[in-house]
Amino acid sequence: MKQASKWLIFTLVAIAQFMVVLDTAITNVALPAIKQQLHFTDSSLQWVVTAYALTFGGFLLLGGRAADLFGRRRVLLSGMGAFTLFSLLIGLSHSTAELIVLRALQGMAAAFMSPSALSIVLTTFRDGGEARNKALAYWTLVATAGAAIGLLLGGVLTEYVSWQWNFFINVPVGLIMLPLITLFVPRHDRAEEYTGLDLPGAVTITGGIMLLVLGFSQAGNWGWLSGSTLGVFGAALALLTAFVFNESRARHPLIPLSIFRIRNVTGANLMMAPMYGTMLGIFFLITLYLQSVLRYSPVVTGLAFLPIPLILGFMSTRIPGLVARFGYRRWLILGPTLVAIALAWLSQLPVAGHYGINLLPAFVLLPIGVGMTFLPIVASATSGVPAHQAGLASGLVTTSQMTGGALGLSILSSVAASVTASSVHLGPRAALVHGFDGAMLVAIAFMVLAVLLAIGVIRQQGPGETQQESTETRGDRRLHPVTEG
Repeated sequence: MKQASKWLIFTLVAIAQFMVVLDTAITNVALPAIKQQLHFTDSSLQWVVTAYALTFGGFLLLGGRAADLFGRRRVLLSGMGAFTLFSLLIGLSHSTAELIVLRALQGMAAAFMSPSALSIVLTTFRDGGEARNKALAYWTLVATAGAAIGLLLGGVLTEYVSWQWNFFINVPVGLIMLPLITLFVPRHDRAEEYTGLDLPGAVTITGGIMLLVLGFSQAGNWGWLSGSTLGVFGAALALLTAFVFNESRARHPLIPLSIFRIRNVTGANLMMAPMYGTMLGIFFLITLYLQSVLRYSPVVTGLAFLPIPLILGFMSTRIPGLVARFGYRRWLILGPTLVAIALAWLSQLPVAGHYGINLLPAFVLLPIGVGMTFLPIVASATSGVPAHQAGLASGLVTTSQMTGGALGLSILSSVAASVTASSVHLGPRAALVHGFDGAMLVAIAFMVLAVLLAIGVIRQQGPGETQQESTETRGDRRLHPVTEG
């Protein structure tokens, strides 16, 4: 395969991934308009975001495994077709229940798109070296900048067209991309001879993750120690325990537990959750700060975030060379540290804040730290994995990303709500800002956890070793080549 055709394939599947990531953030700015037109209550409005996150995070591992078993391009096309259809139906919905159900179905479709797309990138750039580093850098740019661009685009569409176009915009993109992917992306046959799904594993992990996200999403409303909250967390723990028990005994497990013997795979997935959770949580809280406290319009709110994707784009062109030269462990330590400093700055937000003083310095430092972290995380989480488990590794790291995003958003928003409720004597706006500041402190703790994982778990990589197989898996690796036709 020629280099030019590789980058064409990358571009096509990256656009598919961008659609998925965009929809995790684009609705945030539109929530007030959706609430007014469809008559959502304050308690039900969060489900516009939560329903998508629940099914997306819950079905990602199943989507990644399906890509290995039934063919990556086939699963990608099926997921994209469903995603496009549900996007159209969401824009046409007329009730709260209809929109929430369709958002859940859209998230499920995204769960089959995302790991399939990343596994196609991994098998297209399987040779390692500079090309694969660049591909993963651009991929992380899509994953991180997509959320920030979603806020800008959502503000423009909501203010100048209507909130429905936050979803309608996926329709022409999907209709164009489906035939292009069919035409230019090679057919990837299934990577394993056995085509049966581990249904007990799929049910227990999907149910466990969904209940976990549900518990954190609703704990602020139900009470952290209420019977409902503890019951949901208990059921989630039981299902996740059953999943581990099943995987250790299943002949063809959904997740072969041996993959976690690869030290960097385990460490990188554990790091991804707090990193992406912090990012989505901060976007959500700062959006509320800009609109509810500083009284910014949707468009100005989106423009306020513009430095983030611009700096992330710059970092994506620099970090591959730095990783190739110095290895990636040091960046996994330095990146979260810079993010923590940015969060410390944001934890001092005042009621009468000034963008250039209170926000812009953090909006410069934050993407520098994120930009030097995400490529090493994805590289670490997917290197040293047998070819027949590329979809599994992709689904695993994407599951860590999206489940971590949903959990981080839920935890930080719940902390902000709790602190706000206990600070009502300060006045409405001051209490709201006090809640945001408290959530920032929790986000700093997430970054401390990420740094400790990088120091204690991630194996040191030397220059030129960033995409090579770890010595832990070379001895017992079994190759199952993917046929490209």
